[in-house]
Amino acid sequence: MKQTTNTILMIRPINFRMNEQTAVNNYYQKVLDSVLPATVNAKAQEEFDNYVEKLKSHGVNVVVISDTDDSDTPDSIFPNNWISFHQDGTVALYPMFAENRRLERREDVLETLEEKGFVIENVVDYTSAEEEQVFLEGTGSLLLDRVHKKAYCALSPRADEDLFIEFCEDFEYTPVVFTANQTVNGERKAIYHTNVMMCLAETFAVICLDCIDDKKERKNVVKQLKENGKEVISISEDQVNNFAGNMLQVQGANDERFLVMSQAAYDSLNQGQINSIEKHCKIISSSLDIIEACGGGSARCMMAEVFLPRN
Repeated sequence: MKQTTNTILMIRPINFRMNEQTAVNNYYQKVLDSVLPATVNAKAQEEFDNYVEKLKSHGVNVVVISDTDDSDTPDSIFPNNWISFHQDGTVALYPMFAENRRLERREDVLETLEEKGFVIENVVDYTSAEEEQVFLEGTGSLLLDRVHKKAYCALSPRADEDLFIEFCEDFEYTPVVFTANQTVNGERKAIYHTNVMMCLAETFAVICLDCIDDKKERKNVVKQLKENGKEVISISEDQVNNFAGNMLQVQGANDERFLVMSQAAYDSLNQGQINSIEKHCKIISSSLDIIEACGGGSARCMMAEVFLPRN
């Protein structure tokens, strides 16, 4: 099994804006009153294109599919929440909290990948859970240690424990469950996605342990990571607010490994943290300021990793 892949699926936005349906529990979103919607969208497209260019220049194979104009999908730029791709040719489809995010699921995305020579053997569809108001938002909610078959999940309104356990049974992962919080107006509230406060790479993990308020849970998460030989690189809650948890390790040319993050995330790191990461792999960073402010997601959320076998 592989932990990293050379192929990334990304969806280019055409109507990007702040999604009011996700803002109810994504406390990272901001209203940019002074910026016109058309400007927000144009800026997001520019950030997206520069980001894709940067990945490609390092030898990452990026499959870009454009969003469609026929539905209101302001968050389509974050495909990793509705779909995941696995090495045995399985695709998983996930139940989404926001109703307008359910419109992001598109059959033609699978067809495009098949046209490019990827093999899809079967689809595991969890989306009927939406009828019960039960959600599990893909690799936003699930952090997969694909090599050691462990799945990490911070429970939240968008990550249901029973459905997470069901996923782990279906895909034969050992579940590691915990709660991660952030301070919002003086109150501790659940972080909406695990991948905002934690990143899992081959030989290390970047994680905000301060978000895990329960000492026993915190100890268990560290134990699970160290058991699999991962160096634990700690970040602060302030760095999480700058999306320093929202990173992804990818493969570039000649199987070289890179940790991908936004410019804001990179700028929030101290030299010690950068040195710790660079012992393992190089860093790619790209400016995603508008996407982060309006979307409340960052570099990791924009990439759906394609692990499917090829013809």
